[in-house]
Amino acid sequence: MIYFHPKNKLLKGISVVIPNYNGRELLEKIIPPAFVALQNSGLPFEIIISDDASSDESVSFLKNFYPEITLIQNQENQGFSKTINRGIFKAKFSYILLLNSDVILTENYFENQLRYFDDDKTFGVMGRIVGWNNDKIQDGAKYPNFHGAKIKTTGNYLNTEPQKSDRLYSMYLSGANAFVSKEKILQLQGFDELFSPFYVEDYELSLRAWRMGWKCYYDHFSVCRHKESVSIKSANKMNYIKSIYYRNKMYLHAIHLEGFKRIIWFIQMPLEVLIQTLIGKTYQLKGLRMFLKNYKRMLKSRNHFESLAGENILSVTDVVKKIKTSLENLSISRF
Repeated sequence: MIYFHPKNKLLKGISVVIPNYNGRELLEKIIPPAFVALQNSGLPFEIIISDDASSDESVSFLKNFYPEITLIQNQENQGFSKTINRGIFKAKFSYILLLNSDVILTENYFENQLRYFDDDKTFGVMGRIVGWNNDKIQDGAKYPNFHGAKIKTTGNYLNTEPQKSDRLYSMYLSGANAFVSKEKILQLQGFDELFSPFYVEDYELSLRAWRMGWKCYYDHFSVCRHKESVSIKSANKMNYIKSIYYRNKMYLHAIHLEGFKRIIWFIQMPLEVLIQTLIGKTYQLKGLRMFLKNYKRMLKSRNHFESLAGENILSVTDVVKKIKTSLENLSISRF
């Protein structure tokens, strides 16, 4: 049977896109449950794995054991945004699940998610993320907040009495398990590759969606399991990772803040960098240098999005107000 999306004639079904880098052992664990969840969805499906020039046996494993999976291979390591975008642009179905290679889907993962797309304003929905071997909640709905002019990129909340009929807004969809409209993510042209190699790109994508007037949701009854990293990184490697994180936080603010908040942030940000540098934490300063080096490219991203969104673009403040207003009569717990 052939399915077509009623709105835009896209082939109705689910494309799972998994970015991979040296994840041979994880792939062996996450692929079988993904197939089970997809089969239980009742829709046509495909799995696409976009490999970021792995040096382990990931590629040979996939070719030998899962020839039905579409495999995309980078010739050199390019980072998360570029790698997952290749999978997104290759996907053929109307819904795309962006799934990390360290996340296991439960067998009925999609059961409660498709209903959100009855509203043509839905960009996507994420599920509840719990531990690999336990039910401790790692991620819930993302709570919006500011610290001064700064957008806080951490903070979760839950309905204290969750119901399957809930429609909880989420400030962003975790890149670990974001189930999105193919039509809309293509309209946004995928993740902004300015944010390569990693960090904050999922928040930025979702913020673009919100500012377009679309909606992001959290579904408590769609459960997946996440394996927390236990790797020990060198001090130099950790310093680099933190520098990239702060650089990308700067991109997020410079692209999306407007008016008075934008002015205040440009004052607040260098003062915070100075304070951190004076106490011996130099990673924010390194992040600032990288941010300034790519300032023109950041402006290009900002201008491109504003042109795409047009006159009806929402501000970040509008988005935060919309989400917080939806919670006024709801009992929530934050963590």
